[in-house]
Amino acid sequence: MKELFRTNNPVILSWASAILAGENIEAIVFDIHTSILEGSIGALPRRLMVTDRDYARACCLLDAAGARDKDVVFADGNT
Repeated sequence: MKELFRTNNPVILSWASAILAGENIEAIVFDIHTSILEGSIGALPRRLMVTDRDYARACCLLDAAGARDKDVVFADGNT
């Protein structure tokens, strides 16, 4: 698994997951249950992950959709 990006915004996670699902790329959100540990304040970002095989195509799809203009931190260091 590789991390695409991390964000505190659940709407962006849902949006990106839907884009990837439309292209038959399974995306998994990591750290979704950390809110229990952090007291539900949203301080810890959630990570959107894909398989190594789908990583390059997922990056291209999200770039084309304008994900870098959203409130996310990409794993490749580019925002």
